[in-house]
Amino acid sequence: MTDDERLRRWRLVLGEAAEAILPGLPGEDQRLDQVLAALYDAERTGGLGTSAPGVARWLGDIRTYFPSSVVRVMQQDALERLELKQLLLEPELLADVEPDIHLVTTLVSLARVIPTRTRETARWVVRRVVDDIEHRLAEPLRQAVHGALSRSLRNRRPRLREIDWARTVHANLKHYVAERRTVIPERLVGFGRKRQRLKDVIIAIDQSGSMAESVVYASVLGAVMASLPAVSTRLVVFDTNVVDMTDELDDPVELLFGVQLGGGIDAGPMQPGRP
Repeated sequence: MTDDERLRRWRLVLGEAAEAILPGLPGEDQRLDQVLAALYDAERTGGLGTSAPGVARWLGDIRTYFPSSVVRVMQQDALERLELKQLLLEPELLADVEPDIHLVTTLVSLARVIPTRTRETARWVVRRVVDDIEHRLAEPLRQAVHGALSRSLRNRRPRLREIDWARTVHANLKHYVAERRTVIPERLVGFGRKRQRLKDVIIAIDQSGSMAESVVYASVLGAVMASLPAVSTRLVVFDTNVVDMTDELDDPVELLFGVQLGGGIDAGPMQPGRP
């Protein structure tokens, strides 16, 4: 990295306050500096303002200057620093936002106040993130469940993936062929696959505000597990009440919008209820 590039980066990091000691920014870098200042120097610059068009322009700018991973961080910073949650209720603005887990938790927490005109856009945004999580999670989980083997049973005609290699080698040591330096097994020893359901699983989700991200991941996990016939899955959410939401497991997006994020946990006896 050249000295000029190093100074340029420090100027962008430190903002306008560093102009007295660092070189000025040329052309396009001035616009980039304004984009950063609107978020990180909000008290001095007035921030993004409260208009949806102004925020929409800023969202377009950060997607121009930064990769998606950085855009998601800046969006989350804007929500926390500048209290932009109310603007997410505008469908035109919401459609321009880069979907990520933080945005999903924000939308889920706002589910009760999202206006009708924005509801479908909000569901579209949430579904994009949920589908991505499900795509990454589903196959490894299905393989883990379907490949679960009972170590207490023995199978004398195992399929390849069911062979207990350690026991097979031990049982066939007398068939060692010296010139080939290998064991030629006469009898395979395998693990026996369970025929009954592996487990009855109950997923309990803490729906207090501090657990927002966990709610998203646990809901997707529950939906994937519910699709597997080998597992009987139920899902309940709780804060001061306990609510059975198993019937919503076929659609994790609807499940998330049925969860009521926020509040705390009462450690005393909980009562059945509705979110």
